Amino acid sequence: MTNVVEISGLRKNFGRVTALDGLDLRVASGEVHGFLGPNGAGKSTTIRILLGLMRATGGDVTVFGRNPWTDAADIHRRIAYVPGDVNLWPNLTGGEAIDLIARLRGIGGRSAYAARRAHLVDIFQFDPGKKGRAYSKGNRQKVALIAALALPADLYIFDEPTSGLDPLMEAVFRQEVTGALADGASVLLSSHILSEVEHLCDRVSIIRAGRTVESGTLAELRHLTRTEISFGSEGMDPARLGAIPGAHDLMVDGGRVRFTADSDAVPGLLGTLAELGAPGLTITPPSLEELFMRHYHDDISDRQSETDADGSRRQHARRGAR
Repeated sequence: MTNVVEISGLRKNFGRVTALDGLDLRVASGEVHGFLGPNGAGKSTTIRILLGLMRATGGDVTVFGRNPWTDAADIHRRIAYVPGDVNLWPNLTGGEAIDLIARLRGIGGRSAYAARRAHLVDIFQFDPGKKGRAYSKGNRQKVALIAALALPADLYIFDEPTSGLDPLMEAVFRQEVTGALADGASVLLSSHILSEVEHLCDRVSIIRAGRTVESGTLAELRHLTRTEISFGSEGMDPARLGAIPGAHDLMVDGGRVRFTADSDAVPGLLGTLAELGAPGLTITPPSLEELFMRHYHDDISDRQSETDADGSRRQHARRGAR
């Protein structure tokens, strides 16, 4: 399988500030690749470099095997991009904005485009007759989504594409992305809605401080977190429960025994649970959210510690000034 996006050791500096510090990313042909990280991690900077809007400080970047900085015009003919914050021409209607963007991309079969545009306007429940200045954030987002999906593309780059949309419209977006994949497209999806990524993505990359910290399929990455296991506690000997190998944080609550176990150790636990005769056994695999938080828990804890320390220093200084 070929890669439509290849990034290796990507670096981007803004003066003394390092936005990207050796980031690696590969998007394979025909896949949806999730691109995850909190604000400031470097996602949008990476996307701007892929679009040829920004020049990398170092590293290697190719889209369809070409350099996005020197070959941006040719690359743009094959991609569709939706940002997370859409600005429209205030005096154009939504329909006029969609058609203008389509003309900039190059309309092939006009009848096919018109039919596709009408379908998207309908399913996104969008009114194309209003002026751009009258639209809410969600409706501005719909303009960009309809414009991107109305014409075929080899690569769709979505940066927080459903920002401002309600859950029903998020489901419509997922449906349309699935349809684009059936036509052979590839997708790079940056989203803070982890359930959306979990529904759509074949592989994910998690970045932290401008570097890729994990990359792979969800199945490959879930071994890094713990699986939750529970079963009915009635008739269970507490001594036997304490002997379950590899059980973490075991507790009895509401008539259920609950504990977590390393995900790759779960198959070996099944025999032990069968010997216990565990009734109503439930095994819940770790979610993408748990995997994501695993990488940022330390950062959150460090920030809280710094905040507490700063508060203590300020309080000490006030006392000293009295």
